[in-house]
Amino acid sequence: MPPLTRSTKLGLAGAGIGLAVLAGCSQGPDAADGDPDEGPGEAAESPLGPCSPGDAPEGALCATVEVPEDRGNPDGRRVGLQVVVLAAEEANPEPDPIFFLAGGPGQAATDLAPLLGAALPELRRRRDFVFVDQRGTGGSNRLHCDFLDEPLSPSDSVPEDVTEADWRGCLEELDASPEHYATPDAMDDLEEVRVALGYGPINLWGGSYGTRAAAVFLRRHPESVRSAILDGVAPVDMGIPVSFPEDAQRALTLMIEACEADADCRTRFPDLGESVAELLRRMDEDPPRRVSVRHPRTGDWEEIPLPRSGVAAVLRAVLYSPQLASLAPLMIESALDGDFGPLVTVADPVTGPGLAIGMFLSVLCAEDIPFVNAGDAARAAEETVFDAVMFEQMVEACSVWPRAELPPGYREPVASEAPVLILSGELDPVTPPRWGEHAAATLPNARHFVVPGAAHGTLSFGCVPELIGAFIDAGDASGLDAECLDAIRRPPFWLTGTGPDAESGS
Repeated sequence: MPPLTRSTKLGLAGAGIGLAVLAGCSQGPDAADGDPDEGPGEAAESPLGPCSPGDAPEGALCATVEVPEDRGNPDGRRVGLQVVVLAAEEANPEPDPIFFLAGGPGQAATDLAPLLGAALPELRRRRDFVFVDQRGTGGSNRLHCDFLDEPLSPSDSVPEDVTEADWRGCLEELDASPEHYATPDAMDDLEEVRVALGYGPINLWGGSYGTRAAAVFLRRHPESVRSAILDGVAPVDMGIPVSFPEDAQRALTLMIEACEADADCRTRFPDLGESVAELLRRMDEDPPRRVSVRHPRTGDWEEIPLPRSGVAAVLRAVLYSPQLASLAPLMIESALDGDFGPLVTVADPVTGPGLAIGMFLSVLCAEDIPFVNAGDAARAAEETVFDAVMFEQMVEACSVWPRAELPPGYREPVASEAPVLILSGELDPVTPPRWGEHAAATLPNARHFVVPGAAHGTLSFGCVPELIGAFIDAGDASGLDAECLDAIRRPPFWLTGTGPDAESGS
């Protein structure tokens, strides 16, 4: 999850995050009725039909399922939820589909359909894949702030301050009541979609914030869940973003230690930790130091202000991807030599344009910010190279953003007997293994695996797809053999601008 800035464009994550739930809570008062043992196609009338060209992968089915925005006022404004289904390829598929829950918060689940359909071909053959844009994202009344579309300089990736006036202006433009866009209402929406599509118990797959959403669904609708996969756990009591500096520092330290343990990297970049500290010392100026960077699209040079917090934020963003982290020593060296172009440019693909920032705030302003304070943020940033700027920015935004009323006990750890597979990236800077361990403590039928060499998101690493497939097929984590994970390694560090091999440049 990125800082709340004019240039915030999250693809995480990322937040990730980046980026829950309640023991003993019953369904919301307006949760859909339905028999979780019904099979697919047994709903009174399926809303699915062919997708419009360009809206989804070829052959997908689409639907819009309407739900009340305010569940206490079912006759009020309605929200149309965008649904995409990749139907199983076999003629007689398994009855339990996989529902995918996206991260952010604020990412559209339907945007993941092409990627996940290709990444899990064996599961795709035997089970339907279902993608529902959570209320406030994608095609489900996306809560977007137009001021984030203002043209920016090549410092797109460098944080710029926003004001309360920006957020108030965004609120005035929205055709929505943002206090109804937190996770509990959204997971009651998901139950309505399950019933509308005629499915019985489903398998949940959540990444980053999607793990929180999956846990909320599991607690509110336990009879509707066959199994759950949580990849990069963001539990309900995490307190976003207070934990971010500590977790990012851990990932940065692991990167520095990996370079020092590698003879070629250690020789090429001696004392990498001191190089990071020196770079940040140089940027600690008021007003911010101005640096020259080449525009990534036009190639023109431009001078921009670059504060220390901006450099730290970019370093943190790079750590989300092991592939980008393998370039970090080169980028740090380049910046120390006066060329900040690699650092500034690389953050743009890291952050991406898809985040619905209004939904991001509707979730975190209700579920996290009220439960942390400035003292917590300051203590968490101690002994790190990062700071509490993101917390300060979120507090300012949340001071004007409407806030949902949470169910009693919402931030208590989730307890469930359901089979759960928990995956954590060893190098994750935002949802590291400690949060997976925390979630597993109240899930007696869960198993937690740490994937070596992976960061925020583990699906594309080694045998993880096969491990997920074995879990879904069995509906049970107890017999999983994860020995194959031991073969996964972090990518080698780049020693030159052309690759990790200093001699050949390959």
